[in-house]
Amino acid sequence: MKNQLETPLYNALKGHLSNNPVSFHVPGHKYGEIAAYKQDEFFKGILKIDVTELTGLDDLHSPEGAIREAEELLSELYKTKKSYLLVNGSTVGNLAMIMAACAEGSIVLVQRNCHKSVLNALKLAKVRPVFLEPEVDQEWKVAAGISTQTVQQAINQYPDAKAIILTYPNYYGMVYGLKGIIDLAHQHHIPVLVDEAHGPHLIIGDPFPASALQLGADLVVHSAHKTLPALTMGSFLHVNSNLVNFKRVEEYLGIFQSSSPSYPIMASLDISRHYLAAYEQEDVHFLLSEIQSFKEALAKIESIKVLTYPKTIGDPLKITIQSKSDLTGFQLQKRFEANGIYTELADPYNVLFILPLLKKGQVYPLSETAAEIKIALYGLSFNDIIEEIPTGGERISELAISYSEMEKLNVMEVKIERASGLVCADTIIPYPPGIPLLMKGERITSGKIGQLNRLLQTGARFQGDASLLKAGYLKTFSIT
Repeated sequence: MKNQLETPLYNALKGHLSNNPVSFHVPGHKYGEIAAYKQDEFFKGILKIDVTELTGLDDLHSPEGAIREAEELLSELYKTKKSYLLVNGSTVGNLAMIMAACAEGSIVLVQRNCHKSVLNALKLAKVRPVFLEPEVDQEWKVAAGISTQTVQQAINQYPDAKAIILTYPNYYGMVYGLKGIIDLAHQHHIPVLVDEAHGPHLIIGDPFPASALQLGADLVVHSAHKTLPALTMGSFLHVNSNLVNFKRVEEYLGIFQSSSPSYPIMASLDISRHYLAAYEQEDVHFLLSEIQSFKEALAKIESIKVLTYPKTIGDPLKITIQSKSDLTGFQLQKRFEANGIYTELADPYNVLFILPLLKKGQVYPLSETAAEIKIALYGLSFNDIIEEIPTGGERISELAISYSEMEKLNVMEVKIERASGLVCADTIIPYPPGIPLLMKGERITSGKIGQLNRLLQTGARFQGDASLLKAGYLKTFSIT
């Protein structure tokens, strides 16, 4: 049993700096000594540990020392067969696990409300994706998870499926019956790949929902930077079974990860693993008390509603409030920002807060934030939302045209209201949360057009050709 309170990589970096090294190596800032940073103590402090693969500091792509020890500690904490530090975000984890598990031309079952990096990986892997439509929660007015029944139906229709790719929990912290889906997939020897970007802390245990790793998923990706104290882009990838060869995972990590990995990011991952490993029951009690007080303060504001997870099971670090006024979620978010409160995301109805994983005695301005929100929303009239949002359509669907066919077709621009029935030639991604509304190669439905218009009207931001969307046009394939 290793000592989880150790931080081998961070200690190695501090030990290296204690020798007052003189740099004749990359990076060019030379420990922050170049004139551009010389007087900037704020940024120079970060640069002190921004080094390269020097003696004693190991190599991410062939770890034998401090990095290897850090990854072994990570694997032991999460109880996996193998775990890896990622410096290019969960995006690189999704790319590597899907490429490692999915052979070209194979049928792959994919949860429809997935991150765009999953879709990019499917395209790179040249697979035949079959999309599984999630359930829609009418109270929250968001897509949740997929049902076991949908997965069973998909396996019946596609018995040769080689993998299933899921997202758990969703961006709002909602979970679903993942254990039943994993057990069902394993009965058919289908590996389960889970983008658990928002769940690196779930192994803490009750009242947090179980992690996909604890439920038996085969490959799992974590965005450590989302809820642990890691730098942005710091993530983990875990191999949890023998259904996928970890050597193939390592091969694709070697392809997709930077050959000049960031030591500050890796050090923050080492520290984050240590922080999580040292999380005690008294910390859980303190955290829940702080969260409950914050939610109670928010619940007293009449123009918003604090949403409750179905069956009260979900991630306590996520709090979603829903507008009960004439303001959309986007407009609420702008009011908050005018008062110095910056939230994770907004949608036409809701605003999402991601809270810190506090330990006992740590101070965070939650009560002050609730007071500022009350001021920001003062005087708003309120009414309950009774609008029902449409469900996605077919439970199980494929792209209208294959990835290889897309490369041969011309693209044209059409008015959004005339696009129903055509095949989309662009991936339309409201960001955040980065979940595609329309995918390149899928048939455009009237329901999707309705959702797109709703997002445009309420001020959503999009990645891609946003100016074209705002002008009222979509790219479609010209199919004769």
